[in-house]
Amino acid sequence: MKNSKNYSKKIQKLHRSLSQKYPKVQKVIHDEPTDAIIYAIFCSKLSEKATETAIKKFSDYFVDLNDFRVSRIEEIVEMLGEDTPVTREVALTITTVLRAIFNEYHKVSLEVLKKTGKRPARQILEKLEGTSHYVIDYCMLTSLQGHAIPLTEGMIEYLKSKDLVYPNADEQEIGGFLAKQISAKKGYEFYALLRRESESHSGKKKKKTKTTSAKKKTTELKKKTKKKKVTKTKKRKNKK
Repeated sequence: MKNSKNYSKKIQKLHRSLSQKYPKVQKVIHDEPTDAIIYAIFCSKLSEKATETAIKKFSDYFVDLNDFRVSRIEEIVEMLGEDTPVTREVALTITTVLRAIFNEYHKVSLEVLKKTGKRPARQILEKLEGTSHYVIDYCMLTSLQGHAIPLTEGMIEYLKSKDLVYPNADEQEIGGFLAKQISAKKGYEFYALLRRESESHSGKKKKKTKTTSAKKKTTELKKKTKKKKVTKTKKRKNKK
């Protein structure tokens, strides 16, 4: 990545500051790679809190992953509680990936990946229909002991907005760069801390936008009210 030496120092400083800002991170481990993939699909589009809620609903609603695989998009959307483009995209992606796994292995399990090397495992995941860079990196990190830093759109936006990475770098370049700066041992910790910070930053931005919008509406309302009063006053003077 361009200007990597300069950005490297910034990333190291970010890691130290986030480690002090947030509680200690407990690494998440998925024994079944397919579970990691499902979690990652939810997590790629929803916040961590919303993902935890969705996973709990999934456990209560569906018998197992195979039941999930043959479910209709509408069922999954209904389980998520809201019919939006995002929930429909999540539902479609999950069923697409689960069907791709089943068509390849005749079951919705990727235990076989644990018996292959990390590079072949990644190549297999990359060929699965429906997987993204984030989903693959998350699965490698939490289930296959790979060295990767999964990145959501929000995390990339945060890094660029804070001038922590080259502005024209794409997801793959940024992920590769971060993996070189953060050791495999600290990979999950950095990912979790960065995600937490980016979601917090995004929440503050939305709150600020809402506040600004509310203030703007209040100002416009005051102007209209003032204009009406002036108009009424002029009419009264004309009548006199």
